[in-house]
Amino acid sequence: MFDVLIIDDDVRVAKINAAYVTKITGFRVSGLAHTAAEALAALDTQHADLILLDHYLPDGTGLQLVGELRRRDLVTDVIMVTAARDIATVQTAMRHGALQYLVKPFTFAGLRSKLEGYAALHRTFEGGGQAEQSEVDRLFGALGAANAGPSELPKGHSTATADRVRSVLRSADAPLSAQDVALRTGMSRQTAQRYLKLLERTGRISLTLRYGETGRPEHRYEWG
Repeated sequence: MFDVLIIDDDVRVAKINAAYVTKITGFRVSGLAHTAAEALAALDTQHADLILLDHYLPDGTGLQLVGELRRRDLVTDVIMVTAARDIATVQTAMRHGALQYLVKPFTFAGLRSKLEGYAALHRTFEGGGQAEQSEVDRLFGALGAANAGPSELPKGHSTATADRVRSVLRSADAPLSAQDVALRTGMSRQTAQRYLKLLERTGRISLTLRYGETGRPEHRYEWG
């Protein structure tokens, strides 16, 4: 379970974001803060794995707060959630180590995709060991293109269909074939295969091969 601290100067927006977070499996809200000072005070007394951080705060900027967190050696991940969309701010956020940047206004699906990518990244980290280049690429992809919002799907792809495939894979106890996904979603095997290839290409799911006694290896897919 990931503890999330939400920092936003707008009390109403902070509550909406909190409501969103509580709907996402594996995440819970550890607290709300509306100023940088409140955020620092909260982090002195409670744990947070992740901060959803607005840039515009009454007593400074979100990026100034991130800098202060780093100076204090507070190991907390940050996703910027802000209306600030100028390139200079985005670039500085990257340099300060923000894992993602979500521009307001956004949908529940947009936030969910970022948090699911964050969870997938941590599941991979928990495995430890060494990483080949393909694994490194997948790790970086988990918080990049892998979490594109609904409007960023390639032309001809449905967000609802992608969500159905994703839901089936996330709930599965073992890797699934395209035929397995088709049976569980009620779609054709060709459609399931097309969406599985899309999700695998963007890093949301991983592909393994199962070899039988004869014939070509079967492609099997799993979440994360």
